[in-house]
Amino acid sequence: MAVLRAFKAIRPIKDLAHKVAALPYDVLNSEEAKAIASNNPYSFLHIDKAEIDFQEDIYIYDKRVYEKARDNLNDFIKKGIFIEENKPCLYLYRLTMEGRSQIGIVGCTSIDDYLNNIIKKHEHTRQDKEEDRINHVDYCNANTGPIFLTYKDNEEINDIVDKWTKKSPLYDFTSDDNIKHTVWVIDDDTTICKLIDLFSKINNIYIADGHHRAASAVKVGLKRRSENANYNKDAEFNYFLSVLFPSSHLYIMDYNRVVKDLNGLSIDEFLNMVTGKFYITLYEKSEPFKPQEKHTFGMYINNKWFILKAKEGTFDESNPIEKLDVSILQNNLLRPILGIDDPRTSDRIDFIGGIRGLKELEKKANKFNGVAFSMYPTTIDDLMDIADVGEVMPPKSTWFEPKLRSGLFIHKL
Repeated sequence: MAVLRAFKAIRPIKDLAHKVAALPYDVLNSEEAKAIASNNPYSFLHIDKAEIDFQEDIYIYDKRVYEKARDNLNDFIKKGIFIEENKPCLYLYRLTMEGRSQIGIVGCTSIDDYLNNIIKKHEHTRQDKEEDRINHVDYCNANTGPIFLTYKDNEEINDIVDKWTKKSPLYDFTSDDNIKHTVWVIDDDTTICKLIDLFSKINNIYIADGHHRAASAVKVGLKRRSENANYNKDAEFNYFLSVLFPSSHLYIMDYNRVVKDLNGLSIDEFLNMVTGKFYITLYEKSEPFKPQEKHTFGMYINNKWFILKAKEGTFDESNPIEKLDVSILQNNLLRPILGIDDPRTSDRIDFIGGIRGLKELEKKANKFNGVAFSMYPTTIDDLMDIADVGEVMPPKSTWFEPKLRSGLFIHKL
């Protein structure tokens, strides 16, 4: 059963929370991070992407980068930018985007739950990305970015959350991207124990986003265990920082595709091959086509939008992976027609999160004289179904918005 644990958070003082809070390290490149943090000495990017405090030629995986991250974190604590909670607490974190809110419980989850598959995964991880966060966590001696988890709705948990969000918040600010962030501290021992007990009756928790952060946190914990033969099972390194949202709160956006060429085909040859697997209709409206149902795709080519619908027999509805729209497109068009065998490694395909809009698809396709595809979003039920059978989703299947901010909660190991 799932373990939830209160912790003594290291967190920003109230007046600086809005300046500290930063987008996750993995949604920004170094140049973008440096531009954002250049006029903000309080930005958590100075810790999460410490290469921004060096010259541009620094290797981002250089040992000095991790040492700088550690030193910056300790400096934030020394200067009083961060304070440590005086007792273990849980927190509520609400993000509101365009009038829609999601509220998660901030606490620590167990590396053993991850190892025993109580915390379920739906993505493969890459060794180089794992190593980066392993070093970052190990040098900082802290989980600096929360793992985005979800669980199937529980009425008793929802009631407690509803009650606590009527209280005065600890933080309440709007970030530059117009996302409202509100945080409450749950410091009542009875409530904390009740939430821990309710989660102990939940069979499974699912990683929504943050597979590399989770895998790295677990491997740091295992490393600490190996270094401490008689370790205490309650030691903090046995747990990692998480935000747990009920599944009904989550919003998955479309994750669209652009292929930079037609694999040597003419436009007529390409369209003729597409009709073998899809019904194709010219979309005659002026705006881009955004699919409104599963197994329907928008296709932009030569300044025109088309509607694609998968033909009967192109996928197995009983197979949780094959019935995904990303799989249907990959198996019936991207691989056999456009020659994109491995979308993880091919440099001929780009992925555009739905937050950037469909005009960005047109722009990219026009730049390369290629073809773009707008997708219907994968659902949270799809994600959980695939995780439940121990499978992984195809690359770039999900794009969650809004993004959790890093720096609001730090878990020291």
